[in-house]
This record gives sequence, C-alpha cells and structure tokens, in this order.
Amino acid sequence: MEISGTIRQILATKGSEVSTTTPETLVFDALTQMGEKNIGALVVMEGDTVAGIFSERDYSRKVILQGKSSRSTRVGEILSRPAISIAPDDSIEECMKRMTLNRIRHLPVVDGERLLGLVSMGDVVNWIMQAQRHAIQQLTEYISGQYPA
Repeated sequence: MEISGTIRQILATKGSEVSTTTPETLVFDALTQMGEKNIGALVVMEGDTVAGIFSERDYSRKVILQGKSSRSTRVGEILSRPAISIAPDDSIEECMKRMTLNRIRHLPVVDGERLLGLVSMGDVVNWIMQAQRHAIQQLTEYISGQYPA
C-alpha cells in the first residue's frame, strides 16, 4: 500500500500545539511538564530557534545511566542536537524514513526557522491506520457495487 499525504496534513488533523522548554530548564522540571501533558518529548528552543529535542530516551541514557541528578542537570547538557526536523510539505513516507534511519520518535516540523508543530511516531502510525481503513472501505464499496462509477 502506498502511503500518501504530507506532514502538513497530519498537523491539520492532530493540531499544531507543541510543548517546548529551554536549555536552561532543569531536567526534573522538563520531566514534570512531560508527565503532566503525558508526552514523550519536548522541543528545546533558544529564542525562536529549535535547538534540539529532549526526550525520555535522553533522560534514561544521559541522566539515569550516567548517575546524574535530574534536579541539578540542565536540559541543555543532555538534549539531542541538532534537532532532526521535517518540513510541512515533506511526505509521510519521508518522515518515516527519517525516523527509522535516525532511530528517533519525534520530528519538529519547521518551515525555514519557524517551528510549526511536532510529529511523533504515533501520529504517523495513526495516519497510516486511518489511510488503511479508508482504502478497505473503498474496496468494500467497490466490490459490493456501492462505489460511484
């Protein structure tokens, strides 16, 4: 099955709200924010520029496993940078390739330097499942003779 659509279409469906933090934020405070919002990553901003991503993976590998304290470590010390991003008119297939090749689960959506949203692996999976349901419905209607000529 060919996967069609753009990142802009995913954002139109899910919304463009993005939770952000700064490099100066304590890891503990960033984790608290993530827990309150039930999310797995924050986009780290330096002014209006995307500086990187802070994720649960960064916390587990760069704080916990290295014996650091989340109450004294700043996000800027451990964030993944530079942020691998995607443009709004890039394909969903390109998004999947980027996530897979880089072994990441979140991509900031940027237009030039401007942050437009964040796409997660879950967003992509939901898009694909919706596309599959739609294709199955169309095939079912075609087979049953209900599909318009």
